[in-house]
Amino acid sequence: MRRFEPGHTIERELLLKIAEAARWAPTGANSQCFDLVIVDEPQMREQVLDVFLAQSNRLIDHVKGFPAVKKTYMANTVAIIVVLADERWKAAFPNATSTEWAQEYRENNERILLASIGAVIENVQLAVTAVGLTSAWLSGGGEDKTNDDLKQLLGYPPCMRAVGTIPIGYPEKDLASRYRRPLAQVVHWNRYEPEKFRPDAMVAHYIAEVRPFAMYRQVEDANEWEDADRRLGAWRQAFTGGLPNPSGRLKT
Repeated sequence: MRRFEPGHTIERELLLKIAEAARWAPTGANSQCFDLVIVDEPQMREQVLDVFLAQSNRLIDHVKGFPAVKKTYMANTVAIIVVLADERWKAAFPNATSTEWAQEYRENNERILLASIGAVIENVQLAVTAVGLTSAWLSGGGEDKTNDDLKQLLGYPPCMRAVGTIPIGYPEKDLASRYRRPLAQVVHWNRYEPEKFRPDAMVAHYIAEVRPFAMYRQVEDANEWEDADRRLGAWRQAFTGGLPNPSGRLKT
């Protein structure tokens, strides 16, 4: 949801309810490897906005083809929650005592940290919806430049990274739906079902032809898109049905 209605404010009591939901997110080793910076002062919100406007411009200039979002809508947020990942807590996760396993556990600890922060972000967004507001998830803080700019502005230490930034606001209108794959295509029973594997050519078609529209399309079922044939092309059945790979061959 990226359309916020202007002219609203929010009480800190409500923001603390949202933060309480984040506090209960599951994290690796119960490390609680995160902090929340809640930005509700108008002047500071504007400065965070400036960081993400610059990040959006970098996408336009240097990440050709990615459907960069104009982040000017953030001007209508009532608050911004920045979720900080504290990388020191990776030491609490399984760490190898044998040299030959060091790289494997080191890489997995990075995944554990990111999965933990993802759970925090999801809890924030679910809580936002539960209190009648809406939000978006900006991942640009994971980029070094954006993270450095936010760090300088918000004052957090070098061991932390702004993995998720969540602007919160009042919905301009009810836009509760969003394009999703069919459930039958997502679920595998008791084993991986190769008929549900999405071939490389399908992934490439999504990136080249569908992504700019599917990222923000407010209709769940792609069959209901007015331009479904044009956007999905020969892959329409693969995108909308339960078996995108009926041959079952896992060759990519």
